[in-house]
Amino acid sequence: MNDPHDPQDPSHDPYETTDTQVERLLGRALNSFDLPDSTVERLASALAHSSALHSSHHSASLHRTTYRHTYLLADGTALSLWELVHNSGRDGTEHHELYVEESEARLAASRLPSGPSLGWSVERADGLAADEDDDLEVLSALLARPIPAQPRMYVPDNSADHARRVLRRAENADRPGEPTARRLRLAFAHHITQAFGRQCPVEGGRDAGFTLYEHQFLLLDGSEVSLWEVEHTATPDGRHMCEVYADERAAREAMESRSRVR
Repeated sequence: MNDPHDPQDPSHDPYETTDTQVERLLGRALNSFDLPDSTVERLASALAHSSALHSSHHSASLHRTTYRHTYLLADGTALSLWELVHNSGRDGTEHHELYVEESEARLAASRLPSGPSLGWSVERADGLAADEDDDLEVLSALLARPIPAQPRMYVPDNSADHARRVLRRAENADRPGEPTARRLRLAFAHHITQAFGRQCPVEGGRDAGFTLYEHQFLLLDGSEVSLWEVEHTATPDGRHMCEVYADERAAREAMESRSRVR
């Protein structure tokens, strides 16, 4: 029997079928194209479902909630999807994202900006208020800092598919090509490290977020490959954008270049 209560929309039809619920869930998720094809195919055989609130955070600048949707499949197994709902977009409207693993939802939640702190300001050494050029100087200085070495803890977790999804969401024309994609099909474990994260005014006084991640992959032949992913909102309309590079230097140069777009 399906759970008659949707924690996000108590006004919806309590007798909604599982097929309709899955269609509604996938339809509103901004990143549904990132879900593994195998997961979407398994959802097609769902017989029943249940939705539950997993965690919630509310502050003056951010509302963030995570839900767990569990499905009973025709083969007798269960499948869970983790839905992150937040209002971190430019217009404050509600956005939905779907993840196969709870850890992925947690990572996505940690990337959300918390908004500007009330009463916080920056002063220069001469006592004057910092302007946008000062902010860009700070950003450039931070981008130039070396990242301290961290132990790599590889986790076998459908890593080849993770690499495929990282490359697929890259929007930059100079992203790694087919040779890299071919090598990453041999990935059997991976580790994700956040190397940089900062909000900075870039145009007309608005804030843009810059985050840099290293996706480290361990291949079957014992070699290692890294993809450097830049996430930012330094786009003309403030839209979230992902870019992927083969090395850290190219990724940092791209961030610095985007931060100077006026």
